[in-house]
Amino acid sequence: MEKENATLLTQFVLTGFAYQSEWKIHFFLAFLVMYLITIVGNLGLIAVIWNDPHLHIPMYLFLGSLAFVDASLSSTVTPKILVNFLSTSQVMSFSECMMQFFSFGVSATTECFLLAAMAYDRYVAICKPLLYPVIMTNRLCIRLLVLSFVGGFLHALIHEALLSRLTFCHSNIIHHFYCDIIPLLKISCTDPSINYLMLFIFSGSIQVFTIMIVLISYTFVLFTILKRKSVEGIRKAFSTCGAHLLSVSLYYGPLLLMYVRPPSPQAADQDMMESVFYTVIIPLLNPVIYSLRNKQVINSLKKSLKLNV
Repeated sequence: MEKENATLLTQFVLTGFAYQSEWKIHFFLAFLVMYLITIVGNLGLIAVIWNDPHLHIPMYLFLGSLAFVDASLSSTVTPKILVNFLSTSQVMSFSECMMQFFSFGVSATTECFLLAAMAYDRYVAICKPLLYPVIMTNRLCIRLLVLSFVGGFLHALIHEALLSRLTFCHSNIIHHFYCDIIPLLKISCTDPSINYLMLFIFSGSIQVFTIMIVLISYTFVLFTILKRKSVEGIRKAFSTCGAHLLSVSLYYGPLLLMYVRPPSPQAADQDMMESVFYTVIIPLLNPVIYSLRNKQVINSLKKSLKLNV
C-alpha cells in the first residue's frame, strides 16, 4: 500500500523564499534584472570571443565555455524563480523536477572541471611560457573541454539514476526554490543513505580533485611570479590570474558547504542562500570579473561596437 501511495505523488511544491507578500514585485524585478544582465553578459562574452580570431586560443576558449555554462546554470534555475514569484501555485511535476536537477548537475559539475582546466592553462602560460604553444595546443584544449562536459553529464546522470530509486509518499513539499538533490532526499520515503553516501563520495571527490589542481597550479604560479624581478611582469601575472582566483573562491565556497558537510535539518535556509549565490550571483559576476580585467576582451568589444555603429 505504501508503494502504491508513493506513486500518487507525481508533483512537488517548492516553498521558495520566505518574504512578505508586498515584497513580491520587488524580488521579481531584482531577479529579472540579474537574469537579463547574466544572459546578456555571458552571451555577449561568447559573441566577442567567437567574432575575434585573435581570441581563438585556449585561454579564451575556456572562458567562452565558462560563459556558456554560467548562462545555462542561471537559465536552469532563475526562470522558475521568476514564475513562482508571480504564480499562486508553485507546483512542479516529477519529470520537470528531475530535468531541472539534471541540467543543474551538468552545469555545476562542468564548471568545476572548467575552473580546474583554466588554472592549468594559467600555470603553463606563466611557468612554462616558451613551451606554452607546444603544451597547450587547441587540440588539448578541445579534449579538456570535452572531458569537462562529459564529466558533468556523467556525474549528473549517476545522481539522476540514484534519485529514480526513491519514492515520495509522506510529503511533496520541497523547502527550496528549485529541485536540488538534498531537499529531495529529505522528503524521500525510501532510505536515502546510499544517495547521501554517493553524493559525498562523487561530489566531494570532484570538488577536492579540482580544488587541488587549482591550488597546486597557483602555488607554482606564485613561486614563479616571486622569482621575477620585473615589477611589470609581476603586475601583469597577478592581473591575469586574479580574476580566475576570485571566481574560483566565490564558486567553491558555497558548494563545499552544501555538498561536503554532513546533512543538517537546521541548514535549510542557509543552503538556500548559498544556492542563490552560486546559481544566480556567480553567473552574473563572472563576465564582469573576467571582462573588466582583460584588456584583449575589452579591446575586441570596442572594435565590435565600432564596426556595428
